[in-house]
Amino acid sequence: MTSPEGTRRWWTGPAEAFALLSIARVPAAASARGVLPWAPLVGLLLGALATAAGWLGGRYAGPLAGAVLAVAVLAALTRGLHLDGLADTADGLGPLRGRERALEVMRAGDVGPFGVVTLVLTLLLQVACLDRLLTVPGGWLALPVAVVAARVAMARTGLPGVAIAAGSSLGQAVAGTVSRTWLAGTAVVVAGLTVAAAGGATGTVLGRPSGETESISVLGHRNPPDLSDPLPAGPLLLAAVVLGWLAAEALYRRARERLGGVNGDVMGAMGEVSTTVTLLAAAGLLG
Repeated sequence: MTSPEGTRRWWTGPAEAFALLSIARVPAAASARGVLPWAPLVGLLLGALATAAGWLGGRYAGPLAGAVLAVAVLAALTRGLHLDGLADTADGLGPLRGRERALEVMRAGDVGPFGVVTLVLTLLLQVACLDRLLTVPGGWLALPVAVVAARVAMARTGLPGVAIAAGSSLGQAVAGTVSRTWLAGTAVVVAGLTVAAAGGATGTVLGRPSGETESISVLGHRNPPDLSDPLPAGPLLLAAVVLGWLAAEALYRRARERLGGVNGDVMGAMGEVSTTVTLLAAAGLLG
C-alpha cells in the first residue's frame, strides 16, 4: 500500500484523523487530507476501547449491561459525530422533498422525527446484537471488526471521482484523498485480520449445540459431516463485514442520487450503517 499523504510528515495524517474522528486532543494541521485514509486506524483504537468496556460490563454486570456500555463508550469516544450524521442523513433522505430542501434540513442544527426514530432504532439494534454476541464464543470480536470496517466504508467516499454534495466543506476537503490502491489494500488487510483474529472459534447458526457429539455408524466409522456441522467463525465474520460494506455502498448510491453526492453527514451515516449491519449479520451467523 502506498499512502496518499505525499511528502507530508508520516504522523500528520493520523493526527488529523484522530483530531476529527475522536475526542483525542491531538494537535493537527488545519487540513483534512489525512482524515479518511487513516480513519480505519482510529477505528481500531476506538473499537478496542469500546470492546474492553463491553467485555468488562458483560463479565460483571451481564451481557445486556455490557452491550449498552460498549455502545455508550463508542458514542462518547466519537463525540456522537457519526450518530449525528446518521440522524441528519435520515432527515434528508427520508421525507419526500427536493434536493436543495433536503440539504438545508441536513445543515440545520436540530433533528427531526425521522432522524430521531432512525437513531433510536439503530442504537437499540446495536445493543440487541451485542447482547447476543457477548454470550457466544468469540462473539466479542465482532465489535472491533465492525468499527474498523465501518471506517473503511467511510474512506470509500474519498476516492477520486466521488460526487460531493453542494455546500459540503468537509466533502470538498477530503475529495480524492484516498487512492484506489490504498483503499483496496486496507480492505484486504482488514479482511485478513478478521479471519485470523477469529482463530479456531466456530459459528453456531448451522451448528449443533456445543455438547452434542458426532454420530457413529454401526460399523464404527464416523458419518460424513453434514450441513449441521459448525462453520469457522472467521469466514462468517468476514461475510458479516462484506454485508456491512454493501449496506454502506447502498446508502452512498442513494445519497448520490438524492443529494447529488456525499457530505460529512453521509460519511458518518455510512459508518453507522456499516457497523449496525455487520453486528446484525454477525449476531445471526455466530449466534
